[in-house]
Amino acid sequence: MDKRLELTKDEREQLVVAVKDFFLNEQDQEIGDLAVILFIDFMVKKLGPAFYNRGIQDAGRFITDKLEDLAGLEIWRVE
Repeated sequence: MDKRLELTKDEREQLVVAVKDFFLNEQDQEIGDLAVILFIDFMVKKLGPAFYNRGIQDAGRFITDKLEDLAGLEIWRVE
């Protein structure tokens, strides 16, 4: 897996709790830590690149917009 998509230990622990809570509250099903970790790894592998790329694209559009704003501040002097 790409290093840019790896979760920190704290992120992984928080997700384990959140996924277990989701399954218990929404599906009325208890799920073990190993199953949750495998599920999270699968989701990161399958969804991570799409969300990462979307973030890169959004950042690129934001920077492009700001550069266009900056270009609009130029002062043209005609002599």
